[in-house]
Amino acid sequence: MGRTTRLLVEGLQFGEGPRWRDGRLWFSDFYAHTVYSVSPAGDLRTEVEIDDQPSGLGWMPDGTLLIVGMTKRRVLRRGLDGQVGVHADLGHIATFHCNDMVVDAAGGAYVGNFGFDLGAAIAERGVPDVLANHATAKLAYVTPDGQTRVAAEDLHFPNGSMITPDGKTLIVGETLAGVMTAFDIGPNGDLSNRRVWASTAPAIPDGACLDAAGAVWIANPNAPQCLRIAAGGEVLEIIETGQPCYACMLGGDDGRTLFILTAAALDGAEAAAPTGKILVAQVDSPHAGRP
Repeated sequence: MGRTTRLLVEGLQFGEGPRWRDGRLWFSDFYAHTVYSVSPAGDLRTEVEIDDQPSGLGWMPDGTLLIVGMTKRRVLRRGLDGQVGVHADLGHIATFHCNDMVVDAAGGAYVGNFGFDLGAAIAERGVPDVLANHATAKLAYVTPDGQTRVAAEDLHFPNGSMITPDGKTLIVGETLAGVMTAFDIGPNGDLSNRRVWASTAPAIPDGACLDAAGAVWIANPNAPQCLRIAAGGEVLEIIETGQPCYACMLGGDDGRTLFILTAAALDGAEAAAPTGKILVAQVDSPHAGRP
């Protein structure tokens, strides 16, 4: 029997980038241009509004919030005084919208991007052809002082990034390749030793998070499912989510609450409707690593 879920929030447009911090789940709503937080009791609070679609979230050591601005291809910074400014411009690295981000213990950030206009390509050619034929993307690294460089190239829609608890391994979902890819992290954030951590096919990984047993939960936007996958690709568990699943994050007081973000669609008329939901399930292994 699968795990039961309960509804925490509904009426969102499109929730993404969930992160647990200070007793609340923080997340972005693309089309509302807003970062929200919600407690396990369901009280929703507006945290930041920006003039762009927000996506990945993370915090620097001093508590400064970093926010990915998707369409302007920037990382924004909200300081402790509440002021929002530009932390880094990624227009020279990202070849289409920026998306997910993970911030390391020093405040450096790995930021992905689509690589190409995914929505237009799907409308023109259909999902199967886009999966088989698409432009790759560069993964950016933003230093704590806002300098930028290319961390890795030729990624198939980098997404769902996480860093292991020892700070030595970055795991990145390559959504359009159906794999989780691992890199060794060097002392300055440099990446090396690229390898397949797990094949996820036929599921494709969107948002993802690591647990203390070394397994990864992935959201599967191709199906109403959130899956727990071991290194090597064994599917350990599947949670049915009712509509396509785009992101997930472990949190709660003991790290064993799995927050699952779903919506009817990413693009088109359905995406403009408030179909977005956050579901919660209690799981056995708690959160690990960053975020």
